[in-house]
Amino acid sequence: MRAVVQRVSEAGVQVGDEWVARIGAGLLVLLGVERGDTGRQADQLAEKVAHLRIFEDEAGRFNRSLLETGGEALVVSQFTLAADCRGGRRPSFTRAAPAEEARRLYEEFLARLVARGVNAHAGRFQARMKVHLVNDGPVTLVLDLP
Repeated sequence: MRAVVQRVSEAGVQVGDEWVARIGAGLLVLLGVERGDTGRQADQLAEKVAHLRIFEDEAGRFNRSLLETGGEALVVSQFTLAADCRGGRRPSFTRAAPAEEARRLYEEFLARLVARGVNAHAGRFQARMKVHLVNDGPVTLVLDLP
């Protein structure tokens, strides 16, 4: 399971002309689910995201988490994070989980964030989305769970 986490001052997702979700300050999480990923990994990743200290304190140091700042999270499923680009010029997506397995773990990850007190919003699974964001910092991290 892999996540690209971006600290944002605002973010949103559109499907066609419809705004599916919008958040203010917080985190945009692009979530990639791979074959063999488990609910345990979804829980571990939710714990990491909720408590990741990447927001500044009064001294300007990364010392505050999403929960401590009261920020929101926007979680967007992104199967392309499972791409293998080591071969030719076309990415291989054989590591990506099948759609139903990925949907289940995506929804489980969201539920685990909410259970920890995060105000979490979702993109639309398997939709062609336009993701809008204002990256704050910029701060972007890649989280991989074995």
